[in-house]
Amino acid sequence: MIPTCPECEAPVELAEPVRLSEIAQCADCSSELEVVGLDPVALALAPEIEEDWGE
Repeated sequence: MIPTCPECEAPVELAEPVRLSEIAQCADCSSELEVVGLDPVALALAPEIEEDWGE
C-alpha cells in the first residue's frame, strides 16, 4: 500500500528501504513529510525547524 500525504491525500512514493524519521516531500503540495510508522508506513507533516538564537 502506498502511503498518502496527510495534507492533500496524494500518494507519496518513497525510496526503499523506508526508514523511520525519514523526510520526504509530497510531489503534489510540496509539504515536507516525516515517516512516523513502518507497518504500515505512516506519514505526518515534518516539524518546522526553528531558529535557536543561542537561547
